[in-house]
Amino acid sequence: MTRTRLEVWLVRPQMPGPGDTPLALAELDHAERRQADRFVHLGDRLRYLSARIALRRVLARHTGTTPGRVRFRRVPCTRCGGPHGRPELADYPPPVRFSLSHRHGLVVIAVASTAVGADVQRASGGDTVDACLPAVHPTERAELQGLPESARPNAFVRLWARKEAYLKGTGAGLVHGAAADYLGVGAPGRPRGWTVIDLDLAGDRAYAAAVAVRSEEIGPVELRERSASFLHEEAPAE
Repeated sequence: MTRTRLEVWLVRPQMPGPGDTPLALAELDHAERRQADRFVHLGDRLRYLSARIALRRVLARHTGTTPGRVRFRRVPCTRCGGPHGRPELADYPPPVRFSLSHRHGLVVIAVASTAVGADVQRASGGDTVDACLPAVHPTERAELQGLPESARPNAFVRLWARKEAYLKGTGAGLVHGAAADYLGVGAPGRPRGWTVIDLDLAGDRAYAAAVAVRSEEIGPVELRERSASFLHEEAPAE
């Protein structure tokens, strides 16, 4: 069986300093700039812009075009058929599939030749775990409750990243319900037909990240990390 190739990019944006070159805003389209303008807080706006620039630059490498020429569309919703399903490339049919997730100082982009979902979560506290426990699968709930209280937050955030990655990959999103599928520690490679993996963030305990791929056989994950300079107008050539 041919193994599915999975490429994951980790980009760490930062607030630009006085001597930094500007972000590559010219690569974004009108809809992205309009969405950025809706953010009230500067930090939120910069995080959104950074994620979109990173996505365009990654996909440009896979499509042989420039970041500014990458075009997106929405697939039909899996529930109602409306034009608000998961995003895909408009001008390049499969096998280039992608998923984007970002939280504060980390952007995660997964690219594969089949359906893929990526998610990154920031570490949560015990109160968040207690509030969300009723929403997860009963077996997952039992596993979390069986852990020492101090270990539950880290275990929960890893579980939640797996769930969101899988639901983004299927296109269903959280409207499908977080309790429908088991993605706990005893489910490597499940649900059937999918591989769900935790990403190794090199000891960074502030985040948990996961990727789900619609394939039962994937090759070694090609992990590529980039600094904030990747997002600027004069990004270093590779």
